Amino acid sequence: QVTLVESGGGLVQAGGSLRLSCKVSGRTDYVAAMAWFRQSLGKEREFVSGISDNGGYTDVAESVKGRFFVSRNNAKNEAYLEMDILKHEDKAVYYCAGRARDYTSQNEEDYTTWGEGAQVTVTS
Repeated sequence: QVTLVESGGGLVQAGGSLRLSCKVSGRTDYVAAMAWFRQSLGKEREFVSGISDNGGYTDVAESVKGRFFVSRNNAKNEAYLEMDILKHEDKAVYYCAGRARDYTSQNEEDYTTWGEGAQVTVTS
């Protein structure tokens, strides 16, 4: 069994920064590519950013391009999402997801393992 646990969520002022972490535990070999998704109130969950198994390839949604940056440390079995210049529309629950394949995907159905989510709230 493998588990993903997000941390680092919280309250931040508009224009500020926040860094989310995702810790992979248990059968870490079940998780190769990883991604971040988010869900705002009343909206469907959407892809934010993804990273390949070795970190050599990253993907990012247009809505956060240039502001959000994904990375990982395989020695620590962790992935990160650095969020800069946060906007009110970035307020959401952010989920970490993992899949056994090496390459990332924007499709949430391609991910087999999910964390519980971390709330990010952007204030004025």
